[in-house]
Order: sequence, then C-alpha cells, then structure tokens
Amino acid sequence: MLGAPMVHGATRLERPAMWLVGALALLACGTPEAPPPRDTTPAAGSDAPPDPPLRPWSDEWIDAHAGAYLDDPGARRVALEASLTNAHNLYSETRLAAYGQRTRGWDALPEWNPRVRPIDAATAAAFSEGRVAPSMEGRAPFWDGVRPTTHEGWIALGARVFAELPLRTEPYWERALREPEYGDALGVERAPDGAVPGLVLVRDVDGTTGTAITCALCHTALDPSGAGPVPGRARRRLDYGRARLDAYTARGAPLDPRSVARWTSWGPGRADVLEDVADVPIAIPDLWGLRHQRLLTQAGTLRHDTPLALAIRQETQYVQANHLRTRPPRVLMWALTVYLESLAPPPPRAFEGPTAALEQGARVFASTCGRCHSNAAGSGALVPIEEIGTDPELATGRARGTGGYRPSPLVRVADAAPYLHHGAVPTLEALLDPARVEPGHRFGMELDEAERGALLTFLRTR
Repeated sequence: MLGAPMVHGATRLERPAMWLVGALALLACGTPEAPPPRDTTPAAGSDAPPDPPLRPWSDEWIDAHAGAYLDDPGARRVALEASLTNAHNLYSETRLAAYGQRTRGWDALPEWNPRVRPIDAATAAAFSEGRVAPSMEGRAPFWDGVRPTTHEGWIALGARVFAELPLRTEPYWERALREPEYGDALGVERAPDGAVPGLVLVRDVDGTTGTAITCALCHTALDPSGAGPVPGRARRRLDYGRARLDAYTARGAPLDPRSVARWTSWGPGRADVLEDVADVPIAIPDLWGLRHQRLLTQAGTLRHDTPLALAIRQETQYVQANHLRTRPPRVLMWALTVYLESLAPPPPRAFEGPTAALEQGARVFASTCGRCHSNAAGSGALVPIEEIGTDPELATGRARGTGGYRPSPLVRVADAAPYLHHGAVPTLEALLDPARVEPGHRFGMELDEAERGALLTFLRTR
C-alpha cells in the first residue's frame, strides 16, 4: 500500500549517515545473500581489471535481485524467513505456514491478471450523473505478459501497478463516486484532470464488475499547492472507518457495537489492517525513501536487507487483501517493488531564517534525537517499548508485535501530522510540549523554549 524525482542509483535522502544502520541483529539463519551481481573475474589471459561490485541499494543492485525473486522459489522462502523480525507473531506464522511452499499454500492459488478500468474523468462523471459506468467488455488483461528489461521499464510498470492493480473490490466506495461531496468528506480525492486516484473498475474473479481499491487510495494525496496527486504521500484525509460504517448503515445491515466503536475510532488517516481484528488503528505512512529502510512497518515487523523482503510483503498483502482467492503475477509485484524503492519526496521547504538558528536546531537534534533517528531519513533501529513508552498494543500484540517501534522517518516531517505510530499527536509543537497528555516519546520535552524552537525550525526543513 505504494513519483518524485529520482537520481538513478541514489535519492536525495542519501547523506553521510546510512539509513537504519542500527537495525536489530540478524536471526541465526542469516539473511539471503544478494545474487551475484555479475561475474567480475577477467577472462583467461585478459589484463582487464574486474568490474567493481555493485553498490548496495543502487538501481543496478536492486535489478540484480530480480531473478532470485521471480525465478527461484527457494530464494523466496529464504528471504521470507530472514525478513521476519519476530517469527512468532501472527503475521509471521501465517506466512511461514502458507508462503514459499512451491506447490501448496498461497503458491498454489490461481494467478490473477484482471481486466481493469481506471476511474478517469469520464467514468467518474458517469457515476456522479447516475449513468451506467463504461463497460468492461473488450478490456485487455492488466498485464500483457512481457517482462521489462530495463530499470526504467520496471518503474513504469510498477507505477501502473501502484495506481491501477486492484487489491480487492470494495463496493462501499461507489457512493463516494456517485456523490462527490460525500466522497470528498471521506477523503476520496479527485485530480485536476477529474480522475479519482486509488479507485478502479475491475472484472472480478467471479465475472462481476465492481469498484476496487489500489495502493494509491491510501498512499497518494493531492499536493496542497494544487500541483496534483503525489504518489507515496499518505492520504491523511481518508476516513476508511466511516466509509465502512456508512455502507452497513445504508444497507440496514446489522452491525455489532464493537465494530461500530472500532470503525468510528479510526478517524481520518488511520486504519486497522491487522490480522487479529484488534482495535489498533495505525497512521497511514508516507512511502518515500524505502530503499534506505532496514525495517518495514511501524513495529519493524520486517527486515529490509534486500528488495525481496519488500516484494514478498507486497505479494502476500495482495493475497490476503483478496481474501486468499488469488495471487498476483510476481512480475507485477517486482515492478511494484522497484517503483516503491524509487519514490523520493517532494523538495523540502526552503529555509528563510538566519543560518545560526538552523545550525542550533541541528545541534539540538543531534544531541536529543540523533541516537534513535540516526540515519539519512531520520529513522533507525527498533526502540524497545519500555524505552519509547507509547501505546504498547501494536508493539506487544499478537498480530505483528516485535517488542518495540521503529522510529518514525522524518522525511518531510512537517507535513506528516498526526504523529507517533498511531497518529495520536496532532502537531510537531504538541509532540514536544511538556504538557502533552498522550503517553510516551518524552524525548525533547525537557528542552527550554529556545532549544525547542530551534529544533522545530530544523525539523521543518527536513
């Protein structure tokens, strides 16, 4: 659930500090080795020097892993096992039992290459005017079966997967299309050209046509300047809980009080997607700079030591989202992975104040925040729940618990409110306010007013 400008082989996030250098120690079984990037041994009798090894997380290094994910079932299984920070939570146990079994489990599910129609301006108008939506007859399957041969080709296909490949049908978004004002209240955004990012029409596996969601529903948001949709930006206006609740109410379907309370509690920008149906709403995250992350998810559920970890995460997410009926073509999941690894944020805000204030803020950050937010994107190694002290349910829960939380990345942090893993703090000022009631993350609250102001100035330029 996953662009801005990208310099091939490196993003603007790469600075002297490496991203997530303090990740947890590896499991005893180790991590899957990167596939040999190329034979660097000169031919017999040649005086040519060997090619240098590929730089980790460069475009070329990522591309060198494609064969392991696409063509080697054993490598996929090894990568899965190595990626699980805690092999005994429900997320891990489910995948260990069902993924990488070659002819059993999720590997035996039918591959789904659906017929899809994006919700462009004409289709959106058909919904809002009460007309029949355009037919799906004659639509070709989403993917033409051709595997890309260049990094740019993988990114281009991945951008389509991100925007258009359905995770599952969700008919309750149709009201948001029929009633644009209601849709806007739910955070269903319309691009300047009239398209509706994150929603598509799809010919489902049972032959019916329905409205479906894609990664872009949660992870694409309009730029406040009016420049259009920004892939990778969390859609913090999206009220997923209200959409579900309203759909049941409109049908007159019975709904137990616990579900009513659960969906009502989410509010905009949060959703509970955990396997144990606990009431643990999680803030929708931005997806920028993933190639630098050595841990994925707020609880650090996955180690991201090679791109296979992200590819398997995406593949299994699609399987579960579609109710274990199908699995996506792996070529599409690799394309999505390459695309997500390429996403970089919009440019930071220009700093217009005195240089001394920014330098002071950098010093305060280094002494107060730098131990945990230790890398180029301002994230770092897992912080034990006893140290961070925020709401422990996700960190210690059965669903995805690891015993701690990954420090939230600070990429464009000034635009990333609300804060903490569950979106419980509304502003940066509130996060550092000594009078804050929300428990945990007390770091920086002991600063005096001048230091706190300098730190806020620095964070707003990240």
